[in-house]
Amino acid sequence: MLDSDLFRALIGEASLAPSVHNIQPTRWRLLAADTVLMLEDGRRRVPVADPGGHDVRLSHGAALEGLSLACGRHGLRIARVELDERPADAAGLRVIARLTLASGAMVDPLAMAVAGRSSWRGRFQPVDAALQGALGKLASVPDLHLVPPGPAATEIAALGDRAGFHFLCEDEHRRELLAWMRLSRSDPRYDRDGLNADAMGFGRIEAVGASLVLGPLFPWLKRLGLAEPLSRERGKAAHGAIALFHRPEGEDPLETGRAFYRAWLAIAAQGLGACPVSVLADWPVSNAALVQRHPLPAGRRLVNVFRLGRVVSGAAAARARLPLAELIV
Repeated sequence: MLDSDLFRALIGEASLAPSVHNIQPTRWRLLAADTVLMLEDGRRRVPVADPGGHDVRLSHGAALEGLSLACGRHGLRIARVELDERPADAAGLRVIARLTLASGAMVDPLAMAVAGRSSWRGRFQPVDAALQGALGKLASVPDLHLVPPGPAATEIAALGDRAGFHFLCEDEHRRELLAWMRLSRSDPRYDRDGLNADAMGFGRIEAVGASLVLGPLFPWLKRLGLAEPLSRERGKAAHGAIALFHRPEGEDPLETGRAFYRAWLAIAAQGLGACPVSVLADWPVSNAALVQRHPLPAGRRLVNVFRLGRVVSGAAAARARLPLAELIV
């Protein structure tokens, strides 16, 4: 059923799934013609931002859904997912799940949005009928609670800046974030992983400024009251909507990650750009404020928040990805 060429093609498509800070922690191994191991590279962690590994496991879930979508495009399906919790091996690789593939799948409509999905951190186009129509269609996505452009969305964007600054004020969190930012094209990791300047919508001057503001100048700027205004992103949310992504309480993050990727693809399928504002869900203060202001269905929890809107026609943010030779082990 699977040969090496088809396996490489599937993993190439699966690798387009999002991951926390774009750390790409998922690895793959072909065991037999119908059996694939999904593994975790233990060196790919963000221990300060994600001490319990929740977001890493969510990232594995997104990669798993990416593989499922890729399989469907080739007439295959994931027939069985067997979770595995064995310890990591000497190379730091830990098996997450054993996947059994079978034939006879239909192409998932969301698979068509995979190639065009990216994190859009630029500004949005003015509100128009196309945006309103897209939001109307997204209203049927069960895991998304939409807040249309307007005062409520602006309020959430401001709360996102407050949440982001809260984490930036934690030295270890800020250093970890900066370690995964690729702010110069001379960085050999620029097109491999992390958050590069193109993906974040930074020009050359903005990238240099970010390296200084988040680096050596932050303590001084904070004392002068300048760090917070320099870190604001609410202006990028103008003309945009907000989508609260929610899932059942107590759900395995692996399943949450699969649903998260599908929700993002549903947004992309409507021709909209989107960017997760994870800090809004991660900071208990902002999480509670959002749920109080925008109640979720019973038994659901707020997992993430998107800002979304129309982007310039033809615009696409760059995506850094590790080579297949490092993803297939």
